[in-house]
Amino acid sequence: MMRRRAKTPASPAARPARHGRHGREGRSPVVRPPLPPLDTRIDRFDLAVGTAAEFLRSAWPELQDVRFEIGNFPPAPHESGIPRWDVLIEQKRIVLYRIPIERLSHLHRDDDVHRRMMIESCVFRAAAEFLGRDPWDLGPERFRYF
Repeated sequence: MMRRRAKTPASPAARPARHGRHGREGRSPVVRPPLPPLDTRIDRFDLAVGTAAEFLRSAWPELQDVRFEIGNFPPAPHESGIPRWDVLIEQKRIVLYRIPIERLSHLHRDDDVHRRMMIESCVFRAAAEFLGRDPWDLGPERFRYF
């Protein structure tokens, strides 16, 4: 006759392999696999405006205290149409309107590079209007290749 062995209680070291010291180690993250950071049109617009504004501030001391702001849409259309930006000289503010710049600008090639160039050109034209200069005067060394 065979005798059955009495079962011994499991020791703490005999936990299943999926548990760590505190019983939590093998759990998976909530989002798996990790998602790449979001890159939206709004983020790209903000980045283009910010880099162009920083370039202009570093080149023109008159723009050091000017705030470059981004609005979605102008409060009211002008008699000449929908503005792309507003220059408020007394308040030292330049407000660029994202939706008119993105949607009403006619690009000959619709890709990321040309969209960014359009946004930067609007920042340059708005800053030129603030300074009372021609936009080509704001970065003359940037366009001389000879």
